[in-house]
Amino acid sequence: MSKEFNECLQHYKLPEFDAAWGAIHRGIEKESLRVSTDGHISLIPHPQALGSSLTNPFITTDFSESLLEFITPAYSDIDECLKTMENIHRFTLQNLENDEMLWASSMPCPLGSSEDIPIAQYGSSNVGKLKTLYRHGLSNRYGRLMQIISGIHYNFSMPEEFWAPYAEICGFKGDLKDFKTEKYLHLIRNFHRYSWLLIYLFGASPAACKCFVQGREHGLEELDDHTLYMPNATCLRMGNLGYKSEAQKSLFVCYNELDSYVDCLREAMNTPYPEYEALGQSADGEYLQLNTNLLQLENEFYSTIRPKRVVKSGQRPSEALIQDGIEYIEVRALDLNPYLPFGIDSEQIHFLDSFLLHCLLGESPECHKQEFFEVADNLAKVVEHGRDPELSLNLDGESKQMNEWANEILAEVGNAASMLDHLHASTNYTSSLAAQSAKIADPDLTPSGKILKDMKEGGLSFFEFSLQQSAKHRDELQNNGLSEATAKMMRDTAAQSLKDQADIESLDTESFDEYLKNWNDA
Repeated sequence: MSKEFNECLQHYKLPEFDAAWGAIHRGIEKESLRVSTDGHISLIPHPQALGSSLTNPFITTDFSESLLEFITPAYSDIDECLKTMENIHRFTLQNLENDEMLWASSMPCPLGSSEDIPIAQYGSSNVGKLKTLYRHGLSNRYGRLMQIISGIHYNFSMPEEFWAPYAEICGFKGDLKDFKTEKYLHLIRNFHRYSWLLIYLFGASPAACKCFVQGREHGLEELDDHTLYMPNATCLRMGNLGYKSEAQKSLFVCYNELDSYVDCLREAMNTPYPEYEALGQSADGEYLQLNTNLLQLENEFYSTIRPKRVVKSGQRPSEALIQDGIEYIEVRALDLNPYLPFGIDSEQIHFLDSFLLHCLLGESPECHKQEFFEVADNLAKVVEHGRDPELSLNLDGESKQMNEWANEILAEVGNAASMLDHLHASTNYTSSLAAQSAKIADPDLTPSGKILKDMKEGGLSFFEFSLQQSAKHRDELQNNGLSEATAKMMRDTAAQSLKDQADIESLDTESFDEYLKNWNDA
């Protein structure tokens, strides 16, 4: 798969690609459900030994008290990033009660009433109450089951040393922050066009427990008494069973310029939605949601990728983007790989970096409405039928064989992979590309293909398969491999986070009613 460095430079119309530019920064956010030894979702509150879910920089919760989220800082070294994720896993598993485990799969097995799923609590501060109320809104709008699906968010940015020289190469004369924003939007447009390929290559949710779809319409087939699936599905998490909102279906979010992107989100956050108005903001003296608009806040918009910026305390994400531009992008289309203890590994990261660098450097025409909905249709097809060798997708209104198109994209990504290998004096990037190419040739090599094969050959339900993998990873990580220095750092961080939460709670000067009104009016 390797290509000559100069050939790759020519492909991207680059006179050079300095070694320092290859120091890509990536951080990982991984969600995992806490479950009991028999696979039930934990009803135990967030363990105090893990610190405050409001302020611990490494360990927080997502929708539920039981849905942990592990966060690494951004690293230019892949091994360091994965080592930090390993340390977080080990520390967590060594501090869970009753031998609890981390559910290895993206799709949950609730085994009980969805109303029993505990919503995340963040303390008595106004900001903590706001976070909890937002989750109550999600529960009332979409139901709790959808919100406990787990995934991996992959944060990607280019090193600071890259931007000024690249702006000069591109002939850009303005403010560097505007150039970064323009190029990250360029990346996002290409990502949308090709994100179906990531769904095929890394999708790991081809099946679900029957209890997950109770009372919901679905087109799944029965695999066994407890499991539903689609024979060629890749990533049901990204389909109609997963992160989908009927209310958001008609939203056309344009990534041609930052102002139009933010304007679209702001309009949705200020447009009342009849169904949510009927629900009401409160009932019997209790708040039910932040507001009755189409989006309660920016993060409610479901997308496979987001432009991001670290926000200051009290600052809204859209405000931060407009003020200071895009700082990094967040990929949100990745399942947990149940075969991997951290849900992701070095090979996948090497490919993601090559793929995203290609999206940044390759040609990226402006998007339009027809393409936007064509992209969504392609994604839906790959979610449900991706491993069908006869599957066709749409490109500019024309039918195109998925396998053919996939190989064309991989050939293009090969330029970025070869450049990164050249800079790092390695073969890791092109080796990862070759592994993905093999999956195009043989769908059984994909995670979704392997999962269904192992379930069928082992006579395992989806629940039994996931429980086995969860127990295996717990046993590998629970009792060894964490240095005393790292364990102390994690304990100290947890203890400090509890103090930080108490400090935040002591500083509130207004009632939550006032705080919420001011927040909605901002």
